[in-house]
Amino acid sequence: MIIKAYLKPSCGWSNGVRAVLRKYALDFDDIDIIGDRASYAEMVRKSGQPLSPCVEVDGVMLADVSGEELENYLLSNDMVKPSDAAVGTATNAGCSDEEHAKMATKTIRFF
Repeated sequence: MIIKAYLKPSCGWSNGVRAVLRKYALDFDDIDIIGDRASYAEMVRKSGQPLSPCVEVDGVMLADVSGEELENYLLSNDMVKPSDAAVGTATNAGCSDEEHAKMATKTIRFF
């Protein structure tokens, strides 16, 4: 399976996606859309929208997806087997107040 995960370095949704991918021990490219303009532009081009996280699994783009939605996709398409392994973080939650504060200290301009 080839997985490209377009994620923010610090974000509840992005951390949920990472947790699900790690739960199933899946190799993935963790693509930083905050620190790399070209990666953000690629995500927007491929997904057709600007929201993250976006995860491309074998050429199929899952746009603005939570970890829970990603897990449901993987299970329903028999890409992984069910697992009761703990993930250690919420898989369907936004950023905490601390994460929002951290991101607010940076001015980011993509275009």
